Amino acid sequence: MDFSGYQQAAARTGGLVATDHPIVYPTLGLVNEAGEVAGKVKKIFRDRQGVITDADRQALTLELGDVLWYLSELCTRLEIRLEDVAEHNIAKLADRASRGVLGGDGDLR
Repeated sequence: MDFSGYQQAAARTGGLVATDHPIVYPTLGLVNEAGEVAGKVKKIFRDRQGVITDADRQALTLELGDVLWYLSELCTRLEIRLEDVAEHNIAKLADRASRGVLGGDGDLR
């Protein structure tokens, strides 16, 4: 599935939740789900010294799917194509790599 198809399919499963702005719910959901991913990774290192099991991969796949869904919903509500986000990100990283500034701080490096 490509990003455009994913974004359209995800939008069919989203509904508005009462907030003061349509981007609030997907933004909070994105942060929440990213935190769940981080929590699972933390436990892999805390409990198993970084050994990643097939069960971990399966659980992380589900959580990362939730991250992707909320990201897609946020893009949809902002009228941004998920495909454009991906393309711009790759172009930005390629530019940084060509200039030797992948590491470091700041969005405009």
